[in-house]
Amino acid sequence: MGIGDRPKYDIAAILIYTALVFIGLFSIYSAAPVLEYTSITDINQVYGKQFLFIGVCALLIIIILAIEVKFYEQFAGLIYVVSMLSLAGLYIFGKEVNGAVSWYPIGSFTFQPSEFAKFATALAVAKFLSQLNVSLKNVRDFMIVAGIIALPALLIVPQPDPGSALIYTAFFFALHREGLSLWYLSLGIIALALFLAALVINIWWIILIIVVVVAIIYLLSRKRKHNKRLPKPRIYLYVIATFICIAYTLSTSYIFNNILEDRHRNRIDIVLGRVQDDAGIGYNINQSMIAIGNGGWAGKPLEEATQTRGGYVPEQHTDFVFSAIGEVSGLLGTSITILLFMFLIYRIIIMAERQRNQFARIYGYGVAGIFFLHFFVNVGMVIGLLPTVGIPLPFMSYGGSGLMGFTILLFIFIKLDAHRMSYDH
Repeated sequence: MGIGDRPKYDIAAILIYTALVFIGLFSIYSAAPVLEYTSITDINQVYGKQFLFIGVCALLIIIILAIEVKFYEQFAGLIYVVSMLSLAGLYIFGKEVNGAVSWYPIGSFTFQPSEFAKFATALAVAKFLSQLNVSLKNVRDFMIVAGIIALPALLIVPQPDPGSALIYTAFFFALHREGLSLWYLSLGIIALALFLAALVINIWWIILIIVVVVAIIYLLSRKRKHNKRLPKPRIYLYVIATFICIAYTLSTSYIFNNILEDRHRNRIDIVLGRVQDDAGIGYNINQSMIAIGNGGWAGKPLEEATQTRGGYVPEQHTDFVFSAIGEVSGLLGTSITILLFMFLIYRIIIMAERQRNQFARIYGYGVAGIFFLHFFVNVGMVIGLLPTVGIPLPFMSYGGSGLMGFTILLFIFIKLDAHRMSYDH
């Protein structure tokens, strides 16, 4: 590569990353469960450890940007295999924390391999789909890529950590960009809607709605029969679809009561309003919303942030760090945080679309999907719109594995993008 071909790293993405990391550090400092604050570099406190993790991430960034760009595509398969083995190894060597065996103990620290499996899976999906003669319209190819995505999720769910497993649905964005029909997303949305509806509406009303909706769709489709270019509606397909929807709806009660764990059922009940338990399972969400409300327009000084300073939101520096931003920085701070995430995701999509290399484009869409789902679910959880599922806010929630995993995920793409004009198969 000549002098004029030196890589051009996306400054906007790097600046947004830096802003989110240090807003997160300030928020962790605010929400730290301590009686008296010490130096931000005090590694005996969570904010000191997070500061240390930021330093490790700075070193990781240097290494990622220094590695030859083709390394990530050439060794994508090996990285994926090693990552899957690390997930499987948890069942033998893992440490149980808060009821989940998701960590390896390393001295006074812990290592969570599921945070690194995200970038490994993104690389593997991009590697497979960018091969010649691979198409999502081919059933065999589709099943292979679905297996690549499903394997880490299946290894994570029994830990149990369904929240981390949920994130792998984010790869739909990359698959859709590469030609996967929106019908697959539609089926997922319909399944979720029927599941939730069956929990709050009489089952017979839902069955009636299903029959009416399918009948309307069939009648509308018959109007197309004079157009020879469109397939004629086949009534038996609509009948089969109706019975499948009804059978799925009738099975909802069994799935909810026998497959989901008590804590997950309770959290869903809280969000749906079927149970009011502000002192029990709904305590975190209730206290989180109080903290955000206390922040007002511009937030409160730390000594007056009663919810955050008083430790009323359990483990606020981890999954509920957004509530600390809300109380200390108010609507202004939460708005800035949301806008930064939106700009980062938008920027990644812009970067993905300008790639000349298919591998880099697919990986970029995988990155955007993962960040979007983490951001959407975490904020929705903290403000009480979604059940608590234990999904961290990227770059901001406390945790070395999470911060390093998200950093690697982003900066591999920044590296690929910087070489987009010279990098090819």
